[in-house]
Amino acid sequence: MAFVDTLRTLNTMKAEGVIEEYAIAGAMAIVFWAEPVPTFDLDVLVQLPQAEGELIRLDGIYRWASSRGYAARDEHILVEGLPTQFVPSPSPLAREAVASAAEVDYQGVLVRVVRPEYLIALYLQPPARTAKRRERAAMLVELPGLNRALVDEILSRHGLSF
Repeated sequence: MAFVDTLRTLNTMKAEGVIEEYAIAGAMAIVFWAEPVPTFDLDVLVQLPQAEGELIRLDGIYRWASSRGYAARDEHILVEGLPTQFVPSPSPLAREAVASAAEVDYQGVLVRVVRPEYLIALYLQPPARTAKRRERAAMLVELPGLNRALVDEILSRHGLSF
């Protein structure tokens, strides 16, 4: 299993229209911006092709993965051996996080990664606001070069706070 192979697969999924857009989120996204934190999976925020008002369904992702030999285990798909969770981005904050994701080169593969300013906000949403995620948000606030004004604007716009 190579992480870079999983990233290539995400780009293939986008190119083939299985997902409209994606961005690496969660602990793996932190790896691109700060010191790594322990995790066992890859969280991928996705925007899916769907008609306006249609229910969000992941069955297209699961069918595509199965047709390529990727097994499903609980809420994960083992993409190139890496447990990968595809998380629809139905909230305005998640959609912004995906839309504004940075394109980062990882071993020659361009990958979309949620920017740290948005990771902070995602970690502070009420449904996600665990002690571990608050710690990660606090760690990200200390990043050199973090756009703190943007963080404050995102938090204010979405009714979030530390």
